[in-house]
Amino acid sequence: MPGLRVLAGTSLDALVPITEFVNTNKTFKFPTSDRFEGEVICNIKGFEDGKESEYFEREDRKGVTWSIQVQGRFLKQYSADDILFGNTFDRPLHLPWGSSAALKFMNYIDPTLTHDLASPTKPWALSPLISTMPHFAHTRLVSSTDNPDTPACSPVDPDVPEFPSNQSLSDDTSQLHLAIVSPTTSSSSSPDSSPPTSASSSSSSLSSLSSSSNHSSNTSMSKHSEGTAAAAIVDSSGKGSAKSSSSSHTTKSTLSKLGKLKTKTHRSSKHHSSGMSADKVKSKKPLNLGTASQRRSYFSNVEHRKDVVFGPEDIISTDFCYGFLQFSPSLSLRLPGGVSFDLMKYWDGQPVRFVCCERKREGEDRDDGVNGQDDKGNDEDGNGDVPWGKVFWCVAIEPA
Repeated sequence: MPGLRVLAGTSLDALVPITEFVNTNKTFKFPTSDRFEGEVICNIKGFEDGKESEYFEREDRKGVTWSIQVQGRFLKQYSADDILFGNTFDRPLHLPWGSSAALKFMNYIDPTLTHDLASPTKPWALSPLISTMPHFAHTRLVSSTDNPDTPACSPVDPDVPEFPSNQSLSDDTSQLHLAIVSPTTSSSSSPDSSPPTSASSSSSSLSSLSSSSNHSSNTSMSKHSEGTAAAAIVDSSGKGSAKSSSSSHTTKSTLSKLGKLKTKTHRSSKHHSSGMSADKVKSKKPLNLGTASQRRSYFSNVEHRKDVVFGPEDIISTDFCYGFLQFSPSLSLRLPGGVSFDLMKYWDGQPVRFVCCERKREGEDRDDGVNGQDDKGNDEDGNGDVPWGKVFWCVAIEPA
């Protein structure tokens, strides 16, 4: 297979090589950021000869060819609608013939995905993280609001998914209602009570291409379920399932680190504080989103996403895993229906970035010069406005 290397970081301008961590099930801690703290695990099938991960032998990950697992928390408060995940590129893409039909299909499967992969400057494809991740788990920590100087962070339920774990991450949204700040949604206890509406999106992203194929094969997402942006250049397939026993392991290292950090809150006129007492959170009803497909369907509604606010008290665990991208014997993209592309013919070698970022607001200036953007939202070369906001974390794949 072609030589590849993997990088990660919290700024597009300062990614750190993590190739040595691939297929080891060892975590890489993201560099310090004022917006996000967490760790990542990367597995790529066929990445190096003789160096395979047991991850791909698991029954619920059969057919998966890669996985990017992240566990962490946002250090300020952000609406679930403002936390995006997908792909961003620095140069135009050379898309293969037939890609337009694939993009339309992706848009049909995942209407929350938006993209401009045909951009002559900086192509992108992004979707709300909460509605596009094939595997998503949330745990609420309760902070002491009575004494802000006390770094008290304890879980409502100490069942934080173990990270890393010898079992696959499964959907767990049993505590997600504790992050709801809107009274309108707090009474919505059923994912079917409010039919999801499509967010204002014109199409989808590469990774959603993967989301599309497996979604049709199993509505409960217990089979492969796809979703995010790199398919036009790189993607894969995964399997979603209901909450498993793996979610009930306590990560002592994670909790101890979180307990030592004083919670920071970022209050705005739009959002209430996500930190609240145990008495207050008891009054909210669970959303009853038992499967990944229910979660993704429910949060395809933009109002449902806006009702949820994540902050320092919320531990988010995700597994972005798919099977459309084949790394061995060569780099190729396999689409539903038996269509495949030799990506080496179309890939110009630019990094393929999987980015978790903030939604960019219209007319909003940057407040610093990180992540390749100046205070006007231009890139480092001054080539106009970039369509994405500030980066929380990023994993990139590029030629070695």
